[in-house]
Amino acid sequence: MDSSNISTTAGQDTPGPAPARVGTVVWGLIILALAALIIVAQLGIVTLNGTYVLIGLMVGAGVALVAGGLLSAHKRDNQPTTGKS
Repeated sequence: MDSSNISTTAGQDTPGPAPARVGTVVWGLIILALAALIIVAQLGIVTLNGTYVLIGLMVGAGVALVAGGLLSAHKRDNQPTTGKS
């Protein structure tokens, strides 16, 4: 068997684009929510209590970070292993 005609792709894996990090997405959503709340408050559509707004944003961010972390860990567990440590 002539080994010069056999092409191997081992070690030549090109990484795809990196997925968005959960923390980055959550912080982006927090900034967008704050901007929207500030616009709504400045327009006088509704009066907001700052303490309740911050509590709501922190609870929402916490839930989003935990859910995103769990989904990321679940996705990572389902990927096939290469046999390397």
